Amino acid sequence: MNYFAHGCRYVDRPYFLAGTACPDWLSAVDRKVRLRARNVGPFIEGPDELRSEIAAGVSRHLEDDDWFHGSRAFAETTGHIAVLFRKHLGPDDGFRPGFLGHIAMELLLDAVLISRNPGLLDRYYEAVSSVEPDIVESAVNAMCPRSTENLSKLIPKFVEVRFLADYVHPERLMYRVNQVLKRVGLPVLDQGATAVFEAALPIVESQSALLLPPDRFSKALVEAA
Repeated sequence: MNYFAHGCRYVDRPYFLAGTACPDWLSAVDRKVRLRARNVGPFIEGPDELRSEIAAGVSRHLEDDDWFHGSRAFAETTGHIAVLFRKHLGPDDGFRPGFLGHIAMELLLDAVLISRNPGLLDRYYEAVSSVEPDIVESAVNAMCPRSTENLSKLIPKFVEVRFLADYVHPERLMYRVNQVLKRVGLPVLDQGATAVFEAALPIVESQSALLLPPDRFSKALVEAA
């Protein structure tokens, strides 16, 4: 799951929503700072209300990722998309198609939720913009053996750039995926790969109710017209 799928249910709880984004924010700006369930758990029932909300959001992210990545729908959908990338990139491309299948599926799932719920992305960003970045960073540092000074700087930029809106446009989505590939040291995609994202979107749309089942997610958000 990516930012929007993790957090869009919690736009009325800004610090909880920020907590759902923290693991991915750290992956972007400080990969050595990792949030672990065993370190986060004690803060959920702590005396600091905002820190407790952030910890609960982080915990929800970690729990959601556990079941999501272990689900049959995740394996089958990422596998289908990886095949599309391998056909485009060639059989000798190594593990990049599998990596792309995973990343593209999660970003396209965000795109599906954004498209089906007009206005919700604006509410998502409004919620993030209402939190105090220093409070979020302080909470994360309390939960991690390592500390970061980069998270509080990222949060306003995250709101300013609004890159989640790019996910519903295949060419702009590919640009964002290429940023991820550069960050992990893999070759970027050529312009022709836009067609792969276009072909992958209906696959994710058709599998959305299995990827986000009602016992784990909001059925109304998945099925919204």
